[in-house]
Amino acid sequence: MYGMPYMYPYQPYYVNVPIYNDGRQLVYSTFPNNSENTNRLDSFRSSNINGKTQLKDYGSNPFVVNINEATRQNNTYRTALWTGTHLQVTLMSIDVGDDIGLEIHPNVDQFLRIEQGQGFVQMGKNKNNLNFERNVYDDSAIMIPAGTWHNVTNTGNTPIKLYSIYGPPNHPFGTVHVTKADAVMEEGHAQNNKGTVIYGKTPDEWIKYTEWLVNEGLEDVKRGINTTHILQEFILMGVLVGKGYSPEKAYETVEEWERTGESKLLQQSKNM
Repeated sequence: MYGMPYMYPYQPYYVNVPIYNDGRQLVYSTFPNNSENTNRLDSFRSSNINGKTQLKDYGSNPFVVNINEATRQNNTYRTALWTGTHLQVTLMSIDVGDDIGLEIHPNVDQFLRIEQGQGFVQMGKNKNNLNFERNVYDDSAIMIPAGTWHNVTNTGNTPIKLYSIYGPPNHPFGTVHVTKADAVMEEGHAQNNKGTVIYGKTPDEWIKYTEWLVNEGLEDVKRGINTTHILQEFILMGVLVGKGYSPEKAYETVEEWERTGESKLLQQSKNM
């Protein structure tokens, strides 16, 4: 038995209550039969293929999902499911005998919930003194304060399936790490050997990531579009990329603002 840990100001808090309940059912709400709610249902169904959720990043659009089913369905080490401005949800699968890997998020609070499997969690202010340890099971919730070293190790005979909530987001929009080695290569190697890392990318990696936008901007220059308009558009696109949009999605969004007249100023600057 573990005693109740001291909670304030920095101590992580965890309640160890194993619950074995594999008989949970999906509960569907019944909407009135009108066009508005039909559209809502169609939008929800569009994220499902053959009864399974299409696992991709749906942020920052409104989204509803059976998180238990999506988490159990995921077989990748990490897949971003929703990336917003202030929050991110990722799905993780930890192989038998493996762990997440000791890590720290200096400015990010994190929430983990285990939907399948068992293991133990370690946390501490010093990576060499993980003085907080608890066993974890199905339905365990783990709260990790910013600036806390932490790790989760699989001690069971099935993969641990969990989802993680970051506030603010900790990974780029659309992140998929099929294996732990992929994550280490993309993030850990960059942190250890490439200097400054911001949201999982070094400065040069961000330049390469946004190269597509740079090329589109150069094409606008060749077409003779005025400089003010180009700067307005591509600075806006850069802001959206920083908020989690892919370069292509950012370009499409800003162009739509101009095309539909949602941004009168973009229309005006294009005609200057």
